[in-house]
Amino acid sequence: MERIGIIGGGHLGTMMAEAAHRMGMQIIVLDPQPNCPCSQYAEEHIIAEFTNQSKMEELCIKSDLVTYAFENVPYHIIKELGIQYNIPQGEMPLFLSQHRLREKISATRAGAICGEYIPVNNTYELIEGIRLIDYPCVLKTCDTFEKKESVILKGGTQFPEASRVVENHHSILEKWINYDYEVSIVVVRSIFGDISTFPVTLNINKGSNLLMSIAPAPIPEEIIHKVESTAKTMMRNFGFVGTLTIEMFVVGNEVIFNEMIPHPHNSGNYTIEACEVDQFEQHIRALSGLPLKETTLLHPAITVSFYGQDVEGVRIIEQRQLPRTYVHDYLKNEIRDNIKVGHVTFIDYSKEEVEKLMDQYWKSHLEESQ
Repeated sequence: MERIGIIGGGHLGTMMAEAAHRMGMQIIVLDPQPNCPCSQYAEEHIIAEFTNQSKMEELCIKSDLVTYAFENVPYHIIKELGIQYNIPQGEMPLFLSQHRLREKISATRAGAICGEYIPVNNTYELIEGIRLIDYPCVLKTCDTFEKKESVILKGGTQFPEASRVVENHHSILEKWINYDYEVSIVVVRSIFGDISTFPVTLNINKGSNLLMSIAPAPIPEEIIHKVESTAKTMMRNFGFVGTLTIEMFVVGNEVIFNEMIPHPHNSGNYTIEACEVDQFEQHIRALSGLPLKETTLLHPAITVSFYGQDVEGVRIIEQRQLPRTYVHDYLKNEIRDNIKVGHVTFIDYSKEEVEKLMDQYWKSHLEESQ
């Protein structure tokens, strides 16, 4: 029986473990939290920090293959262990996605279109960057492994804060994109080079967090083709193995790269109920050498995140046993307001029907609309 090692025992690691169990595999998870959600589905739990290389090696020794379920894994540890052990994703997806400038440059080289951006490392370069890009723009710290910082510059009022950030961190200045909407796509490449994509989703955000994903995305076929083509081209040129989730902005008929996530993503959670295969099983299949399955969308789906303050309302939805409604509790140890604790997938519901339910049962949605 194949043993899969998972770095990261949060909800994505948990859903990965559930998929692996359905495939007859065993799970060993490494996570510093003694009661992490994935530990409830794992045959073994190595309790250790993600920076603990000796414990990471223990995971590799005990596993037939190792994968990561979140992006803040130290890439240098994966690089070193990957020389001796089976970590099919390798360190490169982490290396690129953990640094905004590397990410932008590599995405462009791989075939994506990026918005205007300039690297800035001090106040003088920030002044020059604003002169070239103009307001509005956004300053972001390059290193996403440490604490992320960003400043939206609408004019000179925000300049002192931006100057403070740029004097302390390597940063990137991006032209503000007034996009029509945001989409994402999950693309998977096997160890043999086979590539599959899941249906494109339309994303609706709450602040910087994903609130709702709609599949299929109710957008023109021309845009869907561009998104799929860009994703396949990028994955082919990168040569990554496993899953890459790519977020893009759509402006008119143009598709602009936003960011990439080197693992299954919340925007693909609808696949559990709505597709012929879900993103987590496809990820495991890609890494273990099993044939990739068809990713056909069997039913239209809308997935909505819920937060700590929404739990009571979501429990009522469960009790009502609404048809074609699937609640996923992330089994978080602590439930707090504005912290994501699960999602609900609605099959064959319209956006208006889902929003009506959110008006009734999502406290966070009511707070947002007030």
